[in-house]
Amino acid sequence: RGTVTPKDFQSSLVLMTFCFHHAATSCSKSCYCSESDSGGKTVRCSNLQLTEIPQDFPNDTRRIYLDFNLFTTVPTNAFAGLPHLVELDLSHNELSQLEQGAFRGLGSSLQFLDLSSNKLVNFNSEAFEGLQARANLTNNPWHCDCSLQMALPHVDLEPASLKGIVCQTSDPEEIGVQGLSFLLAPDIDLCVVMKRTTDVAMLVVMFGWFTMVISYLVYYVRANQEDARRHLEYLKSLPSKPMQPSPDE
Repeated sequence: RGTVTPKDFQSSLVLMTFCFHHAATSCSKSCYCSESDSGGKTVRCSNLQLTEIPQDFPNDTRRIYLDFNLFTTVPTNAFAGLPHLVELDLSHNELSQLEQGAFRGLGSSLQFLDLSSNKLVNFNSEAFEGLQARANLTNNPWHCDCSLQMALPHVDLEPASLKGIVCQTSDPEEIGVQGLSFLLAPDIDLCVVMKRTTDVAMLVVMFGWFTMVISYLVYYVRANQEDARRHLEYLKSLPSKPMQPSPDE
């Protein structure tokens, strides 16, 4: 049995450090990596027929191109561990869903996000939590409704990004926003139907309570009248006492 000398231990430590650094900075499988002029890597995974977003991006990546693939969703924490990422291209995919926290961890670094030419219908504000980047949201079949109207004020994306939300469908349909950028139609209230429904529901509830109160009062009055009548009949049924003659008679 051999003994481990300090020199051997130091060599092993250097080797482990090198392997860890290589694993953290090597290129993602099937993708092409290059060093950017400003430092860090540019990872190109374009047009590779990928169906799932890779999870082995180098942690010094600054730009990722995932356009022209077959992604249908961006899962939670899909790009966690990339503190230097400034540009992310997910255009020309099959994206129909962005899960909550899809871009979590990129709020302090990401400057540009391309989600154009996908199949995004419903806007999920929770997917963009903390993200202040400029985003391209054009060429998606956006559905404009009350939930969209309520979600937009809670998004930190650059306001110009939201001009890319062009309503392909809307609820209610007669509101007339199809083909319009929702951000450019500030006077349109897509929650008007919900507000009316809420008002009607409140009126129905109030009417129900009012009816219950009136019914209770009527019942209470009738019950008391019945008790009073019975009490009066009981008093009338009692035998009357004969009058006692006075002592002077």
